[in-house]
Formats: sequence, structure tokens, C-alpha cells
Amino acid sequence: MQEADSNNGQTLKKTPKIDAINIKKISFELSSKIMNKKIICGIQQIGIGNPDTPQAWKWYRKYFGMDIPVFDEAAVAGLMLPYTGGQPQERHAVLAVNMQGGGGFEIWQYTKRTPLFPEFEVQLGDLGIFIAKIKCRNIDKAFDFFKSENVSLNDTIQKDPAGKKFFFVKDPYKNIFQVEEFSDWFSNGKSLTGGPCGAVIGVSDIEKSIPFYSDILGYDKIEYDHTNVFEDFASLPGGNQKCRRILLSHSQPRKGAFSKLLGTSHIELIQVFERVPKKIFENRFWGDIGYIHLCFDICGMDMLRKECAEKGFPFTVDTGSSFDMGDAAGSFAYIEDPDGTLIEFVETHKVPVLKKLGIYFNLKKRNPEKPLPDWMVKTLSFNRVKD
Repeated sequence: MQEADSNNGQTLKKTPKIDAINIKKISFELSSKIMNKKIICGIQQIGIGNPDTPQAWKWYRKYFGMDIPVFDEAAVAGLMLPYTGGQPQERHAVLAVNMQGGGGFEIWQYTKRTPLFPEFEVQLGDLGIFIAKIKCRNIDKAFDFFKSENVSLNDTIQKDPAGKKFFFVKDPYKNIFQVEEFSDWFSNGKSLTGGPCGAVIGVSDIEKSIPFYSDILGYDKIEYDHTNVFEDFASLPGGNQKCRRILLSHSQPRKGAFSKLLGTSHIELIQVFERVPKKIFENRFWGDIGYIHLCFDICGMDMLRKECAEKGFPFTVDTGSSFDMGDAAGSFAYIEDPDGTLIEFVETHKVPVLKKLGIYFNLKKRNPEKPLPDWMVKTLSFNRVKD
């Protein structure tokens, strides 16, 4: 597997005289060099299709602390035609985050059609995003809470092959979450968990999938690779079957404006052998109920577009330049992994801080590798929704 690029800087020629003009020129040249490279900043969010966005968001606020809205918008999804039956679809979406750290949830609902559940019981190893991994600081306290709320799938706390403690929970829409102990945090808070720190994804051939997740997304480090019937999967649908599981992480730290908030993450790929896996979104639209995509915050969309095409995974949806997403703005694109699972890329240009006062982050004129100051990111808390 490829090693991540570790050359973070550029060697600049010395000038005989350092003045304001030269400094400005050097700064511009260095910024241009940085902009011409791909930067995967972290998992920005996982998309979750549901039948009632306000009710779903309330549930996610209670159980996962997703109480900071980045945007809350009703609009027409007119650019996802390859995945919405070839027709624009009206929708209501909320992107919410937990300020303790991790990615967010894009809570997504069709408003002019009835969103569909899968036609079958989704099992471990079916093709697509099966589980969202959620970071947790105190696994024992969190387990007791979720168990008391009757949303836990486990009778006891489990351990994965690396010895990390976790347990599974299920939301009202049959989506499964893996709450796992984690040490990477952005800030302290009252919630028992942070946000998403990864996903469990079913694939048909792990060997074909590894280059996609390693080379394009930067998950170039194997934490474990085992084939067996796993006791820690016993509570899952299809969890009693033999499978191969490989946990991938990134050897290089993530960079970018929100990289400290998004934090580290990992991807677990699952391949089953005793049955032919089904596509989780077979005969359904993107936006129907379930995990609709895994989204990465990125910089260097032009370079990423070129790389993905060269490696055989061309963009299937591409907004090109900046796209207005209501309260926020940026550009986005989608690619498919070897089994058709949707991966979204978002290059963020504008993020609201105090919408009522018209105060926004403008990210287009800054060094894309440099994290925003902590205090600046924490101003997003001004928009917190309280129940």
C-alpha cells in the first residue's frame, strides 16, 4: 500500500531583499502549491436517510449529542439524479455535529415521496455502510445509559480483535451504531459520546477494496486482519457467520481547517463467505432509510478529481465550483467504491457562525492545511439547539 505524502512544505529560493512585496509573493506561491495537492481532512459526516428529520434529529441530540446545526435546509436535490431515479427530489436535511469531536450526521429526508426501508433484513457483510462507529470517552457509563434506555444490542461490553471496548445500539429506524472507547477528543462536554469516527462497510472482495480506501482516502495502515466467526459480532444480524474483517486507519495525521474537530478515524471492511451478499440500497434511492453515504471534508477538489479518474473511480456527481447549501457553501462530489458504496467529498468554502448577524467562516483565502484556532471552531456552539 502507498505511504501517505509526508512532504508538507516547499523549499523557497532566497531573495536578496525581504520586503512586504516579496513576502506577499512567497506566501501566494506557497499557498498555490498547497492548493494543488489533495488533502483528506477527516470524516465530515455520515448521511442518514430517515422518514422524519425533526424527530430523528431530536433522537440523535439525546443519545449522541448532535446539537450543533451547521445547516438546516429544505430544498430540491437536483444534482443527485443518478441516484434519485433521474428526477430532482425535494428534501429536508440537517447537518449536525457534537463539539466534543468526531464527524457529524447529515440527517436527510424526502418530503414529496415516502422513503423506503430495505426490502430485506440487512446483515453483516451486505454491500454498503452497515454501521456507523461513534467515539466514546467512558464506555462503562455510556453502556449503562444505553442499556437502561433499551436501545443497546449487547448484554455486556464487547472487545474487538485489537482489545478495544465497544457495544452496539440501534436507532428507531434500524440503523446500527458501534459505540467504542476513544482517546482523541476536541473538547469536553456533557454528552456521553462524540460523533462518528469511522464505519463498518460490507464489500465483496477485500483485496480489491483495500487500494480504494488506502490510496484515495488515506487509510493506509492495517490495525488487524482476521477471518473467523467472531463472538463480538454475535448480536448483529448475520453476525454468526464466518467473515474476514480488516480494520484500516491512517498513518499520517489529518490536516485542514476542521481536522482537530473531526479527529482520527478508521474503516472496517467486512467480507462474508457463506452467502452472496446483497446491496443494502438495492432497488432504492440514495436518501432512502439507512446510511446513504460517508462524507469526507477535503481540500484540492481539482487534484482529487484527476486522481480518482486515473485510478478508475471517476466522479459520478460533481458540482464543479462553489455550491450554495443554504447556510453553508462549498463544492461536493461523489464516487463509488468497488461495490457501489457512495463516498462524498466536500470542499467547504463557507460555514455559519452567527447566522442572525451574518457572521461566517470564509475558508477560501487561508492555508488549507492549517487547522482553525480552537476558539474559532468552538464559536459554532453559539448555534446549539437545546431540548
